[in-house]
Amino acid sequence: MSWKPVANGVKSPVISQNGGQFTTITKFSQLKLSLRLILYWNKFKKIVIARRTYQGRSALTSFIIVDAQSVKNTATAENKGYDAGKKISGIKRHLAVDINGCPQAIHMTRANVSDRDGASAMIALHAMHLRQVQNVLVDGGYSGINFQLDVASNLNATVQVAKRNELHRFEVMPQRWVVERSFSWLENCRRLWKNCERQLTTSLQMVVLAFLALLLKRF
Repeated sequence: MSWKPVANGVKSPVISQNGGQFTTITKFSQLKLSLRLILYWNKFKKIVIARRTYQGRSALTSFIIVDAQSVKNTATAENKGYDAGKKISGIKRHLAVDINGCPQAIHMTRANVSDRDGASAMIALHAMHLRQVQNVLVDGGYSGINFQLDVASNLNATVQVAKRNELHRFEVMPQRWVVERSFSWLENCRRLWKNCERQLTTSLQMVVLAFLALLLKRF
C-alpha cells in the first residue's frame, strides 16, 4: 500500500490490485461492522429491559414467540437463497419477541435455511440473554422433535406449537399475532421492505437500528 497527497496536505492510502491487501482491508471493515453491531444490540437490550421494568415485569422474559420472514433481495445483495415454500429468492429474518413484541433475539440466514434450523441457531447464539425463558411459542413450521431438543438443551424450556384452524379459514391465532406485528413494524421502514444489503451482518444491523429507532420514538 502506498500513499498519495490530497487536499490540505492529508495523505490517503492507495490500494493496489494485490489480492492480499484487499482481503485485509475487507476483513477489517467486517470487524468494524461486527463491533458496531454488538454496540447497537447491547444498547437495544438495555432499552428493552428498561421498558419491561417500567411495566412492572421482570428484566428478562420467560416467554418468547418465534417466527421467520422471507424477504426478497435487490440486485446488490450477495447472500441469497431460494425459499421454495414461499417462492422467494433472498434472505430470511428470524425473530424471537416477548409479549410486548420487543425482539429478544434476531438472526439472519439465507432464505433456503429452514425455519427450524434458523431458530435453533438463533437460540444457541442468544442463549445467555434468553436464559430465563420457560416457554417458546411457535407455529406448525417448527414442529419436530429435533427443534424441541435444541430448545431444551439450550434454554431448558418447552415448545408450544400453535395449531391453525383445521377448517382452512382465516383466524387470528392467540399471541401469535404479536410477532407478526413486529414484522409489520419493519415493513414501515423503506430500506427494509426488501433486503438491500450485500452482507447478512449489514442486514442484521439495519433491523436492529430499525427496532432501536422504534423504541426510542414510542417509549
